[in-house]
Amino acid sequence: MTETFHELDHPARLLMGPGPINVHPRVLRAMSVQLLGQFDPEFTGYMNEVMALYRGVFQTKNRWTFTIDGTSRAGIEAALVSTLCPGDDVVVVNAGRFGLLLAEIAERCDAKVTFVEAPWGTVVDPQAVEDAVKRVRPRLVACVHGDTSTTMAQPLDEIGAICRAHGALMYVDATATLSGMDVPVDAWGADIVTAGLQKCLGGPSGSAPITISDQAAEHIFSRRHVEKGLAGTGGAAGAGRRIASNYFDLAMIMDYWSEKRLNHHTECAPMLFAARECARLVLEEGLAARFERHAKAGAAMTAGLEAMGLSIYGDKAHKMTNVTGIWAPEGVDYDRVKVRMRTDFEIEIGSAFGPLTGKIWRIGTMGVNARKHAVLQTLAALEAVLRWEGFQAPAGAGVDAAAKVFA
Repeated sequence: MTETFHELDHPARLLMGPGPINVHPRVLRAMSVQLLGQFDPEFTGYMNEVMALYRGVFQTKNRWTFTIDGTSRAGIEAALVSTLCPGDDVVVVNAGRFGLLLAEIAERCDAKVTFVEAPWGTVVDPQAVEDAVKRVRPRLVACVHGDTSTTMAQPLDEIGAICRAHGALMYVDATATLSGMDVPVDAWGADIVTAGLQKCLGGPSGSAPITISDQAAEHIFSRRHVEKGLAGTGGAAGAGRRIASNYFDLAMIMDYWSEKRLNHHTECAPMLFAARECARLVLEEGLAARFERHAKAGAAMTAGLEAMGLSIYGDKAHKMTNVTGIWAPEGVDYDRVKVRMRTDFEIEIGSAFGPLTGKIWRIGTMGVNARKHAVLQTLAALEAVLRWEGFQAPAGAGVDAAAKVFA
């Protein structure tokens, strides 16, 4: 007989890594609401409400603002596969793991990638981006706003102006920053921006908010009617440029989210309800207040870690407010610290990627966890674990320093 296993009953851990984070209780409640048919007028009304709400979250007037069914990477892939044609040039602003991801997806679209790079722990100089754009004349410039692999936030004001000046579309991956740091889509002049619920928005992974400018939408729609037989033949505008993916075809998805309601997929109702409630929470709190809350929690975490004698990773002038990297002290068992945080205190902190593997831990202060109690609990637990591991952190110094920031 096949084993049925036990009912789900795991500890309610405090998720203080770089994401996912704990889901807001109101979002959990929204996800438990009974399903509706995808063309039920009440359900399509909810879809319209989601579009309106996320215009506020993205700080945009873009008509095409909605959600993609899938994780934040689904939003990234939909944006790139629907925008880039085979042979297109794309400039990728890269200073971490997720800049490399943008390049990998662009290469799978048979685009030609030009990197503008900076060492991990720093950000890219906008002048280097402009030099590359002038040289390459790309269709798209692709950037990550906050790269959780390095905890750095790339300034984007100048890059948006560069794209507008040279006729390039601008794509931004704002997965880790939307609603936690300022993401002024229209002020940046960004053409496509995507995110996910599982970071500052305080929801579960599985829905990817996206906003698309009229200029980008026009380009995407121009690829909708290209016939398969034209692929690779060159010649007329649009020839060989049909969007290669069905699921991630933004032209089809936009038709689904339009008044036409042309069937593309069956919308995941619980995720739509979750995305809707996440946005409601953001706008009820107010963007300015929410950014301030995330900034204060991040500053308190940083102050507490430094008071414990730990070193912050990367260029502090460009540090994300909502994710902090700390160097693991010499002589401390890197993996065992993470394990003991989880098993002794039910708190999760993050490890690292690539060249930082085994060298830094990453601690997030996002969404419902960007609050005083979560910061103080994490610092107190980390101090205890580090002392058990032989690192002489000053007793109580981390909590005291963080509490002063909140005070």
